[in-house]
Parts: sequence; structure tokens; C-alpha cells
Amino acid sequence: MKGFWRRRGRAAKMDLYLRVTLYVMPWITSVGALAPFPDNLVRNSGSLVLVQGLMAVLFVQCVLLMHCLNRGLAHRLHGAPAPWRSALVSVALGAVVVTSALTLQATGGLAARNDNGSALSMLLFYGLIPTMMSVYALSRVRWLILGTAVAAAVVGSAAGLATGRPEPAAVTVVSVLLAGVFCLITYRSSLWYMAMIWELDRARDTAARLAVAEERLRFGRDLHDVMGRNLAVIALKSELAMQLARRGRPEAAEQMAEVQRIAQESQREVREVVRGYREADLRNEIEGARGVLAAAGITCTVADAPAAGLPAGVQSALGWVVRETTTNVLRHGNPKSCALRLTSDGVGAVLVVENDGATAGATVGATGSGLAGLRERLAAVGGTLAAGATGDGMFRVTAVVPLSAPDEPAPPDGGKTGHMSPQHAQPPAPATGAKFLKLPGRPKAGAA
Repeated sequence: MKGFWRRRGRAAKMDLYLRVTLYVMPWITSVGALAPFPDNLVRNSGSLVLVQGLMAVLFVQCVLLMHCLNRGLAHRLHGAPAPWRSALVSVALGAVVVTSALTLQATGGLAARNDNGSALSMLLFYGLIPTMMSVYALSRVRWLILGTAVAAAVVGSAAGLATGRPEPAAVTVVSVLLAGVFCLITYRSSLWYMAMIWELDRARDTAARLAVAEERLRFGRDLHDVMGRNLAVIALKSELAMQLARRGRPEAAEQMAEVQRIAQESQREVREVVRGYREADLRNEIEGARGVLAAAGITCTVADAPAAGLPAGVQSALGWVVRETTTNVLRHGNPKSCALRLTSDGVGAVLVVENDGATAGATVGATGSGLAGLRERLAAVGGTLAAGATGDGMFRVTAVVPLSAPDEPAPPDGGKTGHMSPQHAQPPAPATGAKFLKLPGRPKAGAA
């Protein structure tokens, strides 16, 4: 059961809670409230049979309401077809409830102490709630208010004609109006609340996608600013060198040397852009994680005293660990607390991130995850990363980075690609940079 609950996202949890509340409420208010109702009746066989039939109709209405609620929620939240046929059946059953209640009142089935219409009012109030909830998701609020007022007037008039007294008629009108107000406050407000929850969830997903797109555009602009002019100069000087070489002019070698210098300068500038794009400052990441987790309602404790004295390469590597683990804490499970501890023994730096809300026995995939990318990044600087559930509802990520880690991993070819050479150029190795932002998806149990 815990796994079923923890696997659901925040919006899905609230949606499930409201649905269960709406499904249970008619059974409690209608069947539960009217179960002891025969005590208010005169003990004659005709009245008891009528009450038993009325309770059977209410039971059928509550069963039908389950279908109407499910289809009505899908209609209001996701644009599914409205369950008009089921709603009309529920309205017909509601008419049976009203007819039975008025018959009891008119034939003296109610006790003498209820001649003022109090028992009739209670019977109509609880008996009409399933009918109103069946149809209240299918129209606009102003039409529902108008329909409820018309229904109250019709039922009140029928009560006045059946009893020949104004008191039951007035009490009946008030009870029908109160039932309508009750359903509007509970049911329609729940629909509005659920719609807002899913809209905010979609907005968060859209914001994450826009952030990714904005980051890509920024990186593209930086590359364009760095490489655009240099590539244009390289093209012009290469064309000039080609023309000079065809004429046998010695200046062609000077132009090609200039092209080589500009190409090497462009390489250096591209590396600086990529380095700035891939570096993560440890202290900034820790403070950002603390603020983001606090905003999400997650208690965050941080012990990062050694952070200021760590080398730049170690801080960059651990900054990526903080960024990725914070993202996973927010995306997965249902954590209430998170602890971050950074220690150093003079040989290496150890970062431990723990959060609760993990499912026992949860494992981390070897590929296709952010943690796998972190392992590759730490391995490039001689570090290690271990992640998994601890068995007591906690999920722990432990990263170890030696203090001798370089500022950036050495390229696979030993740095030869940083210099131009007349030999045939080797194809560059594919980049393995970690992702900056991860889109929120369906939560998975145990991943933190």
C-alpha cells in the first residue's frame, strides 16, 4: 500500500484523495443518515414497506452515482463525453425519492411529532444529494442554481398540495435549496480544485521544458558569438591562401599560418564556453538546493564546512552531484526530509545526500538515468558514486572525489586535439556532459 501511495506524484495524490472523498460522501450522508429513519415512522406495515423501498432506491442511486462521478470528473477535467443518460436515470430515481417522501407525509406515515415537516425536510435533504451530485458536473453553475431553484419550487408546491399546509411546503423548499448549496460547495469546489491542481502540474512541466529550451538557445547564442566571426575570417583567409597558392605567391603560407592561429584560438574559446556551461559551483548548488527543497516543503539540513577549502575541480564535480540528487529528491517518492553532509579527510572529499520516502529494496538503473551520468563524470576525475535504498525508508547517495582531481577531465586523446597539425585529423570523441535540467515525469518508487 505504501508503494502504491509513494509512486504517485503530488497532483495524483491530491486527485485520489478528493475522488475518494467524493465517492464516500453520498454513502455517509444519504444511506448512513437515513438508516435510522424508520424510528420516526408510525409502526404500521404500509409505512415500513414504503421506507424499505425508499432505502433500496437510495442504495441504487449511490451505486449509480459512482459511475456518474467518474464520468463527470473525466468530463470536467479532461473533456470526455458527459454522462447525460446516467444523469437522467439518477434524476428519475430522485423523482421516486421525492414521491415516496411526499406520500409518507401525506398519508400520515410520519409520526405526529413531525407534522411540521421536519422529518420530510431531512428525508428530502439526504435523499436528493446523490441526484444533485450526479448532475452537478454536467452544466455551468448559473444553470445549476437556476435548476435547483426551480426544483425547490416544484417540490415545495407538491408538498403543499399533498399536505394542505404551508409549513411542510416552506420546509421542503428550504431543504432542497440547502441540498443544492451543499453539493455546490463540496462537489463543484472539489472539481475546481482538482482542475487547478492538474493545471499547475502541467504548468510546471511546461516551465521545465521552456527552461531546457532557453538553456539550449543560450548555449547556441554563445557558440554563435564565439565562432561566427572566426569562421567567417577562416573562410576568407583560406580562399585568399588558395588564390595566392595558385599564383605561386609565398604569401599563401603566411595566410595559412594565420588560419591555423585563428582555428586554435577558436578551439580555446569553444572550450571556455563549454567549461562555463558544464561547471557547477558547489556552494551555489548547496544554497540553491536548500532553497528549492524548503520551497517544496522538505526539511533540509546541510553540513558543508569543508566546501570553501576544496579545489575547484572537486567543487565542480560535487556541485553536479548536489544538483542531480536535488532534482531526484523533488521528482521521486514523497520525501519529508533531506540531509546533506560534506566531509574531507585530506585525501578525498565525501558527499552524502540522504532523503526519506524511499521504497525498501529500490534499485537504481545502470543506464539511462542522471545517476549513471554522474558516475561517468566522477569516474573521469577518479571519483566514485554509490546510490541505493538503505532498508529503513531512506535513500542514500555517496560521492567520493579525490582532492587531486583536475579542474576538468583530460580529453581522450591526451590533449592533441587542442593543436592544429598537418596530419589527418581524428574525429572528436562524443561529449558525455550531464543534462542540466530534467523534465518531470511519472514518479518511480525508491529513486531519490
